[in-house]
Amino acid sequence: MTHLYVRTAVAEDISSIVNFNAAMALETEGLLLDEAVLREGVKAVLSDQALGFYIVCELEGSARACLMITYEWSDWRNGLFWWIQSVYVQKEFRKQGCYKAMYNYLVELIKTKDKTAGLRLYVDKENSIAQRTYTKLGMKKTNYILFEKEKV
Repeated sequence: MTHLYVRTAVAEDISSIVNFNAAMALETEGLLLDEAVLREGVKAVLSDQALGFYIVCELEGSARACLMITYEWSDWRNGLFWWIQSVYVQKEFRKQGCYKAMYNYLVELIKTKDKTAGLRLYVDKENSIAQRTYTKLGMKKTNYILFEKEKV
């Protein structure tokens, strides 16, 4: 069995996270991201935990997967929901437990934090593989539909 090591990302992970996010955008949405903008966005999160944080999963001595956590305050629950975003596992390391290890890391970490209400994420309605993974890990679909208005 391969040993997976999950940890909070640090500045030395910037290039890996940038590469992962660029690959994810291209793979899932056919988008070519501006690398300079993306790099500054990753640096912003790593330098200001009020924005969120990244975790990485190491396999064979290198980061092979990452995800980002951002926050949403819930007045109904008097706590923060942690939003799982920017999930990426390198293709050759998929189905080896990287996402599950990162998810379990978050589940344990959230137990140690006051004012935390739970975990949330959004997933493309066509991504049935991801939906099955999230369901297997104990997450449930909600009644909410996501709307957005981008800054123009």
